[in-house]
This record gives sequence, structure tokens and C-alpha cells, in this order.
Amino acid sequence: MLRFRVYKQGTPPEDLDVSTAFLVGSDGVPIRGEFSYGNGVLFCRKRAAGPAALAILWETENFGTVILETTRLPEREEPYVLNLEFARGRMMRLMQKREEWGIFDISEAAGINEKALEARDLLLQAITHQHEPAAASRYADKCLQVALPLSEQAALTHADLLLQRRIATRSFPRGSFGVRVDPALATEAYRRLLLPNADFVRLPMLWKAIEPQEQQHAWAATDEWVDFLRRVRVPIIGGPLVRFHEGTIPDWLYIWEHDYETVRDLLYEHINRVVTRYGSQVALWSAVCGLHVNAQFSFSFDQLMDLTRMAVGIVKKHNANGRTMIELTQPWGEYYATNQRSIPPMLYAEMVVQSGVQFDVFGVQLRFGIPREGCWQRDLFQISSMLDRFAALGKPLMISGLQVPSAPATGAAKEGETGPADAAGMWRRPWSEMLQCKWMEAVTDIALSKPYVEAICWHELADATLGAEPVSSMPFGGLANADLSGKQSLRTWTALRRAVAGFRAGPPARPAGGAPPKA
Repeated sequence: MLRFRVYKQGTPPEDLDVSTAFLVGSDGVPIRGEFSYGNGVLFCRKRAAGPAALAILWETENFGTVILETTRLPEREEPYVLNLEFARGRMMRLMQKREEWGIFDISEAAGINEKALEARDLLLQAITHQHEPAAASRYADKCLQVALPLSEQAALTHADLLLQRRIATRSFPRGSFGVRVDPALATEAYRRLLLPNADFVRLPMLWKAIEPQEQQHAWAATDEWVDFLRRVRVPIIGGPLVRFHEGTIPDWLYIWEHDYETVRDLLYEHINRVVTRYGSQVALWSAVCGLHVNAQFSFSFDQLMDLTRMAVGIVKKHNANGRTMIELTQPWGEYYATNQRSIPPMLYAEMVVQSGVQFDVFGVQLRFGIPREGCWQRDLFQISSMLDRFAALGKPLMISGLQVPSAPATGAAKEGETGPADAAGMWRRPWSEMLQCKWMEAVTDIALSKPYVEAICWHELADATLGAEPVSSMPFGGLANADLSGKQSLRTWTALRRAVAGFRAGPPARPAGGAPPKA
């Protein structure tokens, strides 16, 4: 068992929310654990042998509330000081990334290197005061107040260097900015809002919407959108063809949830119908999305890989040159700590590549601001570090679902959520239109600086209306309000899109690299 003394401003808190806590083993893979808190000590009961790290949503003054992770620690009788281990974990990862990114000695990173020494000294003070846990926690908190924004600055500096290289070589791909639309909305005003702001359109083709009753198909809404986008010559990303989520699976399918062969046959027929109907008009198919999470059915590893291979194969059968995408949701893999039928996201990605599945693009969704697994707040350093892991896979990457809200969500949890709507974390301060813009610009710079990232898709054009499916909706998550009036983020999105088009054509139109907002 791992034990941690917990301090908030030097004092043990009366209560601690452990709903976001999970343990991480070797290779960053979450492991099962049980958590309880009492008398200032957090107890973590592991279900696996060996050292483990603790990750939990943690508030840091002037920075916000994000998932932080300790280093991997062995069990011992004496409790660790949680604040200190968070500071040690972030400083270790920052040092590793500074070396990997090559920013130890460059002039652009002089300020980062100087502040890193200050954070190091605070960490050393915390370590030398371990016999006084309250004092050690105060030094560790000060270290985090320096190290967290510093690590974001390092990520943005590294992104700036790579962006300048892409700009100089004009190596940005064509049509990098897309938007996901709601198939149920087909008004003229909605389409007028869409066209000037999207190089491509993400058109959901969900099994539940297409076949709400067995053998009864509803094609009209999708047909109308496909026909419209064909006429205006906007490329379509269609799908996902396979996604096992409560908002996408037809209700009638659950009767077969323990019968893999029947589900596979029904899925084969569904994919064939959809690809036959729209195959020639879709530029890129999302063949599978979030299949590694496996939250609805009890399928085995081999069965999930078989479904992945089948979905990609059907698309290639109908169109040998058709492009296919395999999407990862919850890219940090928190779900694996509670669902052993699932597959860790990067292990799934590696196995798909090694097994020879003939797909073209990886997709990864980055959605924060709602209290669901995979949507708890992460900082820019963690996002950049996670995207770096795709470099070794040898496939292009698309940010297939980018989203944060423009206002804080309040109230009780919605279907599919794990806690109160205000328990998702916070980046710097409560969400606002301006903060949504700042985050969008920073993450876009980080993503497009990676030479293997070819496109970014914002997850919702406009705020969801009442009755929207929990799988797709995020309160205040659109580029426009529900009445289709544009937010500040829509203007930022348009400016970023035009800037990248300008980079392709000639000298830079704006300085590369964003900066996180000041508290």
C-alpha cells in the first residue's frame, strides 16, 4: 500500500476528492487501485506488484487544477509527502523533456533555464525538510508554482522552434483546419457559419442514428449533408464506422452484447452499407474510434484487433485508395485502471501498427472541461509530451477532436459523467471566451509544430442545444453560441487558419508560438 500525507497551504485538509485518482505503473500504463482519505493521509491500495505513481486532480495556486503525477514509488511504512512527490515528478519530467527537446543551451530558452534553477532549489529545500512534512509541503508548493508554468513555457518554446522550421520550409499540409458538425442541423444559417471556417468537415455517421431500429434505416439527414458538402467541394471525414459508446450503439444491439460473432456480423453489414453508400464522397473514414476503451462489451484483445482489421479492410475493399483513420480517445488511458477488458491507448496503437493493419492516419481526441474519464484537465506540457509519443509510430496524426468550453459548466453531473460539472479541473482560471481562445491558440501551435501532425478538427461548430447526445456535447464547447452568434474563439480559429495558409504561401504573417495567459 502507498500512503501520502496531504497538505493544502501547509495544513491537512478535512476532505479530499479521490474520484479522479488512479495509479500508474511501468511504461505509463494505469493499474488498478482503491483509494481512501482520512486524518490527513491518502491510502492507495494497489492491485499490482512493483512501484507505482499516483495521479490525481490537484490545485496549484496561480496555475489551476490539473491532473498531476508523482514519480513511481515503492511501498513503505512511512507515508510520502504528496506535495513533494508531485514537485519531484514534474521536475524530473521537465528535466527529461528539456534534454529531449534540446533547449538546455539555446538562447531562446535562457529564461527557462534560469527559472529551472529556482525550481530546483525549492525542490531541494522540500527534500531537506522531509522530517517536517508541513514545511516540506510548503516548499514543494512553491516549487510547483514555478515548475508548472515553466514546463508550459518550455513546451511553447519548443513548439516555436519547430514552427519556425515548418514555416521556413513551407511544410504545412494543405487544409489543416476542420470542424465537426451536428448532422441534425442543416439550416442555411448553420451552413453559412461553417463554410468560411473549415477546410474539411467532420460528419458523424453514428450507427445509432443510421439504424435506430433493427433493419430500419434513417439516411435522410446524412444524405442531405453529404450532398451539400459535395456541391460546395468541401472534403468529408466520415464515421466513426465502429464506436462502442452508449451514445453511438443502437439500443437493440445490447441483446447480443455477449455474442461476439453476431455483433461482428451485424457490424460487418452496417459498415458495408455505409461505405457502399458514401464511399466515393468521403475523403477520410474514421474506421474505429475509442475501440480500445471497450466500455460497453466484454470483448477480448484479439476480438478488438479483429474488429479494427475488419473495419479498415472493408473501406479498402470498396476503395483501394480510400484513406482510413484509427482514433484514440482518452489518450492518457485512465480508463484502464478500472476496466481490465480495455487496452492502454499507446499499446493499442503500437499493436495496430505492428499487426500490419493498412490504415493511413492516427486520430487523437483532446477534450477537457467536463468531468468524464479522459476529460480531466491537463496542462500544455502534458499535451505536448503525450503527442511526442506518436512520433515513433511512423504514421501521420490528426487532432480529430479538440475542445474546451468557453464558460464554466455548473450543476449536477450529466449522463456519462463521473462527478459534479465543476469537478473537471481548471486551466489557470475558470473558463471564459478569452481563455478558450488562449488555450486553442497554444494547443494549435504545439500540435502543428509536430512534423507528423497534419490536421486539427474542432469538435463542435456551435454550442449543443438541449437533448444533444452526451457522447458529443460539451456545455459551451462550440466555436459559436447556440444561437449561431460567433464567439471570440471563432475569430481566433479563422485567424489561425488564415495564418497557416499564409505560411504555406510565403513569409510568416504572425509570430509563431503562443503564450499561456498570466494569472
